[in-house]
Amino acid sequence: MTGTLYVVGTPIGNLDDMPRRAVRILRSVDVCYAEDTRRTGTLLARLEANVRLRSLHRHNERARVDELLGVLAAGRSAALVSDAGTPTISDPGCRAVAAAREAGQEVLAIPGPSAVLAALSVSGFPADRFLFLGFAPRRGGERSAWIDDLRGCADTAVAFEAPGRLAALLDELTKAGLGERAAVVCRELTKLHEESTAGSVRALASVFAAREVRGEVTIVFGSGTAGNEAPDLAVLMEEARHWSRDGLRRREIADRLAAEFGLSRNEAYRVSLQVQEAPSE
Repeated sequence: MTGTLYVVGTPIGNLDDMPRRAVRILRSVDVCYAEDTRRTGTLLARLEANVRLRSLHRHNERARVDELLGVLAAGRSAALVSDAGTPTISDPGCRAVAAAREAGQEVLAIPGPSAVLAALSVSGFPADRFLFLGFAPRRGGERSAWIDDLRGCADTAVAFEAPGRLAALLDELTKAGLGERAAVVCRELTKLHEESTAGSVRALASVFAAREVRGEVTIVFGSGTAGNEAPDLAVLMEEARHWSRDGLRRREIADRLAAEFGLSRNEAYRVSLQVQEAPSE
């Protein structure tokens, strides 16, 4: 017999973001595997979903796989949820999904909220290509390699960070030579105290060093230049001319250049000045 594993996205803060299809699935499955049964239990109670709840987190996922496969092999259905957002995205569940697929069971996505995409959508940075870095490792070679990955990324990048470690990360990135890279720090997305703070990494390090940070944090970094190579001046000028024809002012053009090409404020301003002085060249 073949069962179905539903990978269900749940709200990252605002319960009104709960998809109707997800509600229907959670009310109908035989068992729900959750990262935190207490948190998910509260959600299920609000949804009036009377379903058997089992834990599946990073510490017991390996042990839970056989149990899940048994449920599916019996022709039953199961849901996989994380504490918030889309399961397996910097959350447990990949092992369970892979095992279900290998066993020939059906695996279906029930799309829902995602902190990664929510932050990208309000950042103002290009998202046709982006690198998701997850949480920054806390120390040692892994942390250095993580910073190197960000430094070498020429596209927009997204990362998670714990609120108590945000200021330290921004300060370390500044010291690592990434202080002029444009970024947006998104905090408490979709919640009552949601805020997005934009600026260079250096400026943001100063802002968040002076305040207590609470809630979930997602950082979006503007596109940089791999290998520390300077962007092609002709490309910069063409983009700047295009924005100038669209009616953007000098400061607005400089802001866009800094955000999309990782230029310093001074470099971006010089290009915007050249375009307005000789727009047809």
